[in-house]
Amino acid sequence: MNEVLEKISKIGIVPVVVLDDAKDAKPLAEALIKGGLPCAEVTFRTAAAEESIRIMASEFPEMLVGAGTVLTTEQVDRAVNAGAKFIVSPGLNPKIVKYCIEKGVPVTPGTSNPSDVEQAIELGLEVVKFFPAEAAGGLNMIKSMAAPYTQMKFMPTGGITAKNICEYLAFDKIIACGGSWMVKKDLVTAGKYDEIQALTEEAVRTMLGFELRHIGVNCEDEAAADAVASRYDELFGFTKKAGNSSIFAGIEVEAMKKIGRGANGHIAIGTNSVARAKNYLESVKHVKFIEDSAVVKNGKLTAIYLDEEIGGFAIHLVQK
Repeated sequence: MNEVLEKISKIGIVPVVVLDDAKDAKPLAEALIKGGLPCAEVTFRTAAAEESIRIMASEFPEMLVGAGTVLTTEQVDRAVNAGAKFIVSPGLNPKIVKYCIEKGVPVTPGTSNPSDVEQAIELGLEVVKFFPAEAAGGLNMIKSMAAPYTQMKFMPTGGITAKNICEYLAFDKIIACGGSWMVKKDLVTAGKYDEIQALTEEAVRTMLGFELRHIGVNCEDEAAADAVASRYDELFGFTKKAGNSSIFAGIEVEAMKKIGRGANGHIAIGTNSVARAKNYLESVKHVKFIEDSAVVKNGKLTAIYLDEEIGGFAIHLVQK
């Protein structure tokens, strides 16, 4: 997959932005970045789009800025010259797609049926937009289309909200979702950037779904681990289950058969996507990771340790 699309996949949510005044571009970009989404699809529905892209791209080089609702090759040129790193269109216009491919610009045209997807495959695309997502059949429609077109991936937009974002992203053929609920036009017009940041933070937390999974206790040997797990079983009914390197008491406590990471042990934080959580913590919270602790199954990152301890405990992310 294209490098830009890989970045979009790791971010997970692409805020779809409509700006009537380019003066709003900088504070809006700041709110999105602080909220945890250093990405925006600025739509060419208004005269301020081109300048807004230029401001975001120049002021915040760490931000992935693209252009949406692109309908002509002239708009492609204007968007790219302003700093857009990707192009999105509401429908599949072969002329636009071929022009972007010739220019080396990632493009995700809109599709809503199998014929559209077949055109996209013919044009050599790996990812398409699915639009308008909810009105065109939602997740069930995407799953139906994904079945025969096994190599195609989707970026649904239209009707995506905090209530259904996780359901969409749980399907592995969806790389990201476009949404506007955190950047509503009335909030931008009113200059309510704190509220936009809060909605963005909420969107990210909802997408990642962080939650405590278990606490790992460092024990000197297998006998000590068995004693710990047995006591939790005896007192609280956390059923003991032995594994190769540890003994679990329910799903809450993991007694290690030898001293492991962390002064006292480790804490496992579950997430809907380890890859997206890692990207968020690295790019937004500036967290470092122990790369050689990564666990990959079937090409998917399923666990990794942070390069720090909190309260004497090592921390690792695990896939829910």
